[in-house]
Amino acid sequence: MLANVKSCAVIGLDGVVVDVEVDTRQGLPGVVIVGLPDAAVQESRERVQSAIKNAGLPYPRKRIIVNLAPASIRKAGPIYDLPIALGVLIAANALHSEMLDGALIAGELSLDGSLRHISGVLPIADLARKEGFSRLYIPEVNAAEAALIPSLEVIPVTSLSQLYAHLTTSNQIEPVQPPDAVFVPAAGETDFREIKGQEHVKRALEVAAAGGHNLLMTGPPGSGKTLMARALPGILPNMTLEEALEVTRIYSIADQLPSDEPLIRARPFRAPHHTISHAGLVGGGNWPQPGEISLAHRGVLFLDELPEFGNRVLETMRQPIEDKVITISRAQGTLTFPASFQLVAAMNPCPCGHFGSPVRECTCSHMVITRYQKRISGPLLDRIDIHVEVPFVDFEKLGDERLGEPSEAIRQRVEAARQRQLERLSADGALSNADMSVEQVRLYCPLDATSKSVLTSAMRQLHLSARGYHRVLKLSRTIADLDGAENISPTHLAEALQYRAKQDF
Repeated sequence: MLANVKSCAVIGLDGVVVDVEVDTRQGLPGVVIVGLPDAAVQESRERVQSAIKNAGLPYPRKRIIVNLAPASIRKAGPIYDLPIALGVLIAANALHSEMLDGALIAGELSLDGSLRHISGVLPIADLARKEGFSRLYIPEVNAAEAALIPSLEVIPVTSLSQLYAHLTTSNQIEPVQPPDAVFVPAAGETDFREIKGQEHVKRALEVAAAGGHNLLMTGPPGSGKTLMARALPGILPNMTLEEALEVTRIYSIADQLPSDEPLIRARPFRAPHHTISHAGLVGGGNWPQPGEISLAHRGVLFLDELPEFGNRVLETMRQPIEDKVITISRAQGTLTFPASFQLVAAMNPCPCGHFGSPVRECTCSHMVITRYQKRISGPLLDRIDIHVEVPFVDFEKLGDERLGEPSEAIRQRVEAARQRQLERLSADGALSNADMSVEQVRLYCPLDATSKSVLTSAMRQLHLSARGYHRVLKLSRTIADLDGAENISPTHLAEALQYRAKQDF
């Protein structure tokens, strides 16, 4: 008897329906799997046979042919164990195929018949809804994640024997209820009120958070660069449900979704070490997987000790910073992952870290300092909107018992500024000022005569590129939004120009 069970293959961030066809024939007992399976799929032969026998269900003593169609799509991972097992049971006349009408099935089997956690459940559930499936049979540990997709009945399965009883008896498995999509502010590791001094840097971080701008902090060791970067999540606005589902989908594909948190509610904060590989940062592998820039989607990517990162690694970030996506091409195909992240970087002014310090003397030669700073190319620096110096903090400020402005108060201003941007830009598809196109800059960043004069003078003195010109306008628009101003004033423009890189002066 020929059985046909519906399952799914995950390609990038999307799912594709896979027909798991199972047929039996006379001959020596054995299982043959065809349809471009990888090693993990081939190994399902042993898992399925042991799981069926240990669940006390009949296993046919015949030659079994399993075809995963369409054959042109690569099948990877152990998610086909459960649909193959059900196909074998149908082929053995232990189940009727009508019992699985309208159902999509995925799951990895243990040898005792229990189901294990699988990755990529959110794209699978989304595919089931789009393709009109009414039910999704999925391991119980993944059920809450799948239930995030509306209008889909998610059946949480703990074992093959439990699912068999659900299909053949009155012992029904109750569908899982969707989790509450309650969003709470992301807490930074440090509250801004605990950071002594550095008012200029904290203001720059507020502007960066309000407009989604990239930021580079330069200062000596111990001045608080990493501390302030890790406090940034505390002032970022909450994610919308759509943004949360985008981020959760990426973490589901990368199998980094916390087991107790089916929906990622806080904006990601990723801080990879400078020894990270090219594939680890931008994504890759024999079959491409999301890298750190995609895991930071809708959040912050923090690169500490920026010049220590490999030159090839840094240069490959130029395109995703502009396009907000990363396209990875391999012999097997081309995949595109989202990469709309906010870059926050930190670096020392020189290898010893004390160049320009009034406290300690720099021991680096001019050639060494120049070589160190040249590790970061001009085109990459030009893609960073805010460049800010982080000086040493005086003892008087460190010893001051008074607290600064709390992160919650700053976050409220940031959210108000973001709301103004959404009202202005959402119809055009942008979410923040940093995402504005050239046309949007022209429409929403008009300058009066005085401001034009200031910007014209700055263009001549700072030798701004066309990209730098537009980034100054975007930054000025964000500063105006923080002030609640309708138009950009010379004051807003002057503050934005202060955040240009020293190399421009």
